[in-house]
Amino acid sequence: MLVTVAVIEDDASASRRLTECLDRFSADPNNKDVEFKVTKFVEPTAFLDPYRADYDIVFMDIELPNMNGLEAAHRLRAIDAHTILIFVTNMAQFAAKGYEVDALDYIIKPFSYPDFARKLTRAVTLCRKNCKTVAITQRGGTQLVLLRDISYVEVKGHTLLYHTEQGNITGTGSLQDVEEKLSGEGFLRCGKSYLTNQRFIKNIHGSEILLTTGDQLPIGRSYHKTFLASLAQSLGNDHVL
Repeated sequence: MLVTVAVIEDDASASRRLTECLDRFSADPNNKDVEFKVTKFVEPTAFLDPYRADYDIVFMDIELPNMNGLEAAHRLRAIDAHTILIFVTNMAQFAAKGYEVDALDYIIKPFSYPDFARKLTRAVTLCRKNCKTVAITQRGGTQLVLLRDISYVEVKGHTLLYHTEQGNITGTGSLQDVEEKLSGEGFLRCGKSYLTNQRFIKNIHGSEILLTTGDQLPIGRSYHKTFLASLAQSLGNDHVL
């Protein structure tokens, strides 16, 4: 299993320590199926703007240039409610406020490998649960695709287009059937022809949705109210301000 990791840390030695621990974890025979793809950021604005909703785990320091880690975590949660967030800091008094941003845990520097591994094991276990796939029926076969890789589904005529960063995958069936099958998986109907993955929503302006991929989707007039209510509900509250 490939686990994508973002490390937001301005201290080079701390960043290197995290990488070493990740390498040690994946080298353990008990974790032989786990591989990490790590992207490093030295400050949070480069991580958040533009944000790419393709990280399974985010390690966030608290003391950072331009913006502190707690504020960055609030901004992260406004656009991605699902990525696993772990604070790595020597400011325990702020890390303890992680419940505000649904952080999985926090690691206090300097940390031991056993402590790190114990917390990372929890995160990897959650990642395994997030690796749900969908079987897309095509002419001549079936293709398995990770749900988290699909930014949106579009119907054109009698053809379904599953948009992913790896390209479009063509399938058969109706958008309504896809909507029903993906109910509860973070996919929201925003129009007659579109079903969008909320994981990729960057912002909503009027009747347009901007995805982190750069794609823009229209919100149908008759879908607008239901779409916003469903989005708010799936983000964990019932409020749209």
